[in-house]
Amino acid sequence: MKVIICGAGQVGWQIARHLSGERNDVTVVDNNPDLVRRATDSLDVQGIAGFASYPDVLDRAGARDAEMIIAATHSDEVNMVTCQVAHSVFGINRKIARLRSQSYLDAIYSDLYRRDHMPIDVVISPEKEVAAAALQRLSAPAAFDTEVFMEGKAHLLGISLDDSCPVLNTSLRQLTDLFSTLRAVVVGVRRDGTLFAPEAKDQLFAGDDCYIFTHVDDIPRTMEIFGKKQSKQERVVLVGGGNVGLTVAQTLEKRVARVRTKVIEKNRHCAERAAEALERTIVLNGDGLDSGLLAEAGIARADAMLAITDDDKTNMLACVRAKAEGCAYVIALINDPTLVPLMGPLGINAYINPRATTVSSILRHIRHGRVRAVYSIGDAEAEVIEAEVLSTSPLAGQKISDIDFPEGVLVGALRKGDEVIRPVGSTRISEGDVIAIFALTEDVPEVERLMQVSIDFF
Repeated sequence: MKVIICGAGQVGWQIARHLSGERNDVTVVDNNPDLVRRATDSLDVQGIAGFASYPDVLDRAGARDAEMIIAATHSDEVNMVTCQVAHSVFGINRKIARLRSQSYLDAIYSDLYRRDHMPIDVVISPEKEVAAAALQRLSAPAAFDTEVFMEGKAHLLGISLDDSCPVLNTSLRQLTDLFSTLRAVVVGVRRDGTLFAPEAKDQLFAGDDCYIFTHVDDIPRTMEIFGKKQSKQERVVLVGGGNVGLTVAQTLEKRVARVRTKVIEKNRHCAERAAEALERTIVLNGDGLDSGLLAEAGIARADAMLAITDDDKTNMLACVRAKAEGCAYVIALINDPTLVPLMGPLGINAYINPRATTVSSILRHIRHGRVRAVYSIGDAEAEVIEAEVLSTSPLAGQKISDIDFPEGVLVGALRKGDEVIRPVGSTRISEGDVIAIFALTEDVPEVERLMQVSIDFF
């Protein structure tokens, strides 16, 4: 597939990395020659320096025979015009745009994106994706990462194992025997900075970060088995009242079980806007690093604190201060993946990576065939792909134990009809089943080949 990616920033580069690694014909366009050079030097892609919305620049990028364009520059307007030019001048079939401004995303103006108006097939909103990720983290406070699959019936949980974990030094095969009715599968383990798909003989050790697929009804039991306590989030403090913070606060206000929320926002204009938009939430104008202001927000009694400003270091320091003031659970918004290893030493319980959430959202719309969801893990180290099994797939009719999966691939969950089951070696995969597969990045192309997903894409 020939793809043009407009914008060579963090998101554009990551998408280019995924697609070029799967042998797609990728061209990256950016008006910053240094970013274009970085992409062409480190990835198997072509690069064009210039403004993505200019027809001659898109022409040089090969738009006349491109099948898809992804507009992910830093400007909403450039992204929108790029899609319009791609449609009107070059007839590109599939157009994806990243839009940040809430005005463009308002539901009452959604008619704007029809093919005869502003022809954008898929609109991605980073703020909405990050807000959803933040709420997801709050729903499973003992996990450092969490994502929903199988229409909410299966969850992927990231759990850090400490010395109190009851199943340390136990092989995964023994775990299956001990908890035979538990619908949970350990699909990934990060040990000493390296992520791998474990085998049945592998043991779990203190310090491991485990990725576990579990049925939604078995989440409490899974958490207990891995030494984590579930707690209600009744008092929440948000540091940052921008678009993300406002969306999170508004969602918490709508919940049936009342959550007492307080927002701290440094910018007076943003604080006033948030105060006007929120009904039951207290908004404080000031610095989230100010211990006096944190005390006024009741940080010592808070069940959780989310630091979701647009500055990584502010978010990390706010979390550290909140911990020092007595808050049990803190979440930081972190754009720079090189800062993630500092989370543990600083005592930060969980983090949200906006780039990973946006990349996952875009990949969901790029993947061929009957793909229903894609989740990018870590710094693009692995993906979890949920897809319907087609009749043409080599998986259809096979037992899991008979399928020649690469070493970095594990089946996490399988849905047959309305029932989500824990997959075992003797489980037979049938046409129409929905399967969730954990795959290290280098093994994703092989997973797509096994699913034969490219047949019914266009």
